[in-house]
Amino acid sequence: MNDRLSRVRTRMAEVSLDGFVVGAPVEDIFHTHGANRRYLSGFSGSTGWLLITRDQAFIAVDFRYVEQAGRESPDFTVFQVAGGIDRWFGQLVGDANLAAKRIGFEATDVTVSAFQSMKKALEAIPSSERPKLLAAPSIVTGLRAIKEPEEVVALQKAVDLGDAAFEDVSGRIEPGWTEQRVAWEIERYAREHGAESLSFPTIVAAGPWGAMPHAQPRDHPIEAGVPVVIDMGVIVEGYCSDLTRTIVVGGANDKFRQVYDIVLTAQRTAEELIAAGMTGEEAHMLAHNVIAEAGYGENFGHGLGHGVGLMVHEAPRVARMSTDKLTDDMVVTVEPGIYINGWGGVRIEDQCVMEDGKLRVMTHASKTLE
Repeated sequence: MNDRLSRVRTRMAEVSLDGFVVGAPVEDIFHTHGANRRYLSGFSGSTGWLLITRDQAFIAVDFRYVEQAGRESPDFTVFQVAGGIDRWFGQLVGDANLAAKRIGFEATDVTVSAFQSMKKALEAIPSSERPKLLAAPSIVTGLRAIKEPEEVVALQKAVDLGDAAFEDVSGRIEPGWTEQRVAWEIERYAREHGAESLSFPTIVAAGPWGAMPHAQPRDHPIEAGVPVVIDMGVIVEGYCSDLTRTIVVGGANDKFRQVYDIVLTAQRTAEELIAAGMTGEEAHMLAHNVIAEAGYGENFGHGLGHGVGLMVHEAPRVARMSTDKLTDDMVVTVEPGIYINGWGGVRIEDQCVMEDGKLRVMTHASKTLE
C-alpha cells in the first residue's frame, strides 16, 4: 500500500493539494462503492474516510470498525469517530496539520450532502486557519485503471471461476428451466467454489427479453430454439469478473447463427486490433464498424467495454466519445452486441488485459454453438 500512497502524494503535489479526502458515496455494504478507499488502505468495511497528507495518512471509522481498520490498514493512523462527518471532520483536519491548506476530493466519492457537512465542520475554524475544500481530478480512479501484477493475478482467478460457473450451468440448461433458475444455479456454483459474491446480479434473458441489454431474469421458462443472453460475474479476493455468452437451448436457427456470427466477428476484430495508445472511441469503432457494415449499426447502442477491477465497471471507458487512452496493464471488457426488438439479443463478452501494446484475452469460456 505504501507505493500507492506515494503515487497519490505525487499526484497531489502536481495539482497543489496538501490533503486528500477519500470516502464512498454510500455505505458500501455490498463492496461495490468503496473501491478507492479499499485500494489505498486495504480497508474492506462498509463505511469510513481516509485523509492523506504529504506525510501522514488517517482512516476515520466508528466503533464498529476500529479493530478491523487497525488490522487491514497498517499504513494509516486510526481516528475513531462518532456521529456525522460534520461533528469530527474539523478535529481530523486539525490533527493532520492542515490549517489554511488545500484539501481535495474526488467528486465520485463525495455526495453533495457529505460536501456540505464537511464545509459546515470547517466553518467552525477561524477564517485565517480554515482550509479550502476543493473538487480534485480523478486521482485514485486514474491510478486504479493501471493494474499491478498482483491485481491481474486476482482478476484471472475471478475470470477462471466465472468461466467454470458458466460452463457448468450452461451445459445443464434444458428447455423449461426458468431464467431465475439459471441465475440461481450460477450463483450457487460460484459461491460453492470460492466466490466472495457476485460482481452484479446475474442477467439471464431469453427470446425477446434479450433485446434489453440489462434485463432482469424472470420466472419465465426458456423455450427451445430461442437465444438466451447470460451476463454474469464473480468476486474473488475483492476483484471482479465480467462474462457474457449467448446460447441456444435445443438447436440454433439460421437467424440466430447469422446474428451470432456478426457479433463474434466484431469481437474478434476488436480483440485482435485494439492497441495501446488508442482512445476508447477508436477501440469501440473497430467492432461497431463490423456490425454497421452488416446492417445492424443501429442495433448496437452501448459501449464496447469498460475497465474491471475492484469494481465491475471502472476506468477506462471503451465507447463512443471516450477520450480515455488505452495503455499496458489496463483490464477491459470487449462486449459487442446486437439487439432486435421482438426477437432478442446476442452479446459476447471477454475480459482482457493489455500487455506489450495488445490485448490478451483472459476469458476462456466456450463460444461455440454446438
